[in-house]
Amino acid sequence: MALEMRNRCEKCGRPLPPDAEAHICTFECTFCADCATAMAQVCPNCGGELVRRPRRPGNAAA
Repeated sequence: MALEMRNRCEKCGRPLPPDAEAHICTFECTFCADCATAMAQVCPNCGGELVRRPRRPGNAAA
């Protein structure tokens, strides 16, 4: 089962391409790094921890 790689921050709408730093909770709510920091790494939807979204093979920075 793969993660749903959402392409926009749910708070500010910033584009989040697959290689961008993004933060997700266990329900795959997705936020940019700035919004995740502003929310103290807590998902406003479920109250869960926001962690850095992993990058998929082929999208990793060299």
